[in-house]
Amino acid sequence: MNISAAVAERILELCKERNITVNKLSNMSGVTQSTVNDIVNHRAKNIGIVTIKKLCDGLEITITDFFDTDSFRKLEQELY
Repeated sequence: MNISAAVAERILELCKERNITVNKLSNMSGVTQSTVNDIVNHRAKNIGIVTIKKLCDGLEITITDFFDTDSFRKLEQELY
């Protein structure tokens, strides 16, 4: 799994845990719906940390909470 896929997976996981839609997350975080959709549909390849921070703020979690999962711990190095 690459970083973009891990971020998308984590966002969907957090939305499911909170029983909210991606659209609701967009409204809560101030990140445009198209940006969130691009992330979860794997169309965004370079997701900025500012965007992730805004999503975390909307979810009322820390960045540490966001990245503290096995998916991120097991990421392999990406070579371009």
